[in-house]
Amino acid sequence: MFIPKYFKVTDYDEIIDFVNENSFGTLVTIKDRKPIATHIPLELSKVGDDYYITGHMAYGNPQWRTFDTGEEVLIMFQGPHAYISSSWYEHENVPTWNYQSVHVYGYASIMEKEELIQDLTSLLEKYEKHRKNPILWDNLSPQLLETQLKGIVGFKIKISEMQAAYKLSQNRNDEDYQNIIAQLQSEPNLHSQHMAEVMKKKVENKEK
Repeated sequence: MFIPKYFKVTDYDEIIDFVNENSFGTLVTIKDRKPIATHIPLELSKVGDDYYITGHMAYGNPQWRTFDTGEEVLIMFQGPHAYISSSWYEHENVPTWNYQSVHVYGYASIMEKEELIQDLTSLLEKYEKHRKNPILWDNLSPQLLETQLKGIVGFKIKISEMQAAYKLSQNRNDEDYQNIIAQLQSEPNLHSQHMAEVMKKKVENKEK
């Protein structure tokens, strides 16, 4: 991913937090010299000194059969994004787009059944434990679980590289930056409002 120096993020912990908060990713591999992709919820975990992305897909999805090529795969995670009008600057310029993106590279392999069960248990905990009637692994019938397990393939990706770009108007002066936040907050688009919050938080963290 091309990342101008203003927008490059190198803090590993910050990138990991971003992936955990924006964990619905796009997995890209190559099949017959053509890129193919699947959009799925993914988890990031650490085992020893290594980081892994884990997930599962339908057995009928041909993408998992590309994991044995020995080639790196790409996972993309996207945060908020918003159009930035140059009318919000104090000087003449052209419009642009703010965004947050992370690219993760690594090598994929198929999970054993017990690994898949552990990963699914963790996934349900993450998204269900705060709900009034949580659907957790131990709450579901063994018959249902066995049926569902036959229809999916679990995988893990050992991370070899992570790249992160946060284009948040860091190259603008303070007056423009604050005006961009104010303008984004007034936009009806939820992505724009979310971007304003991200930009505000960036300033607050910097001032701490």
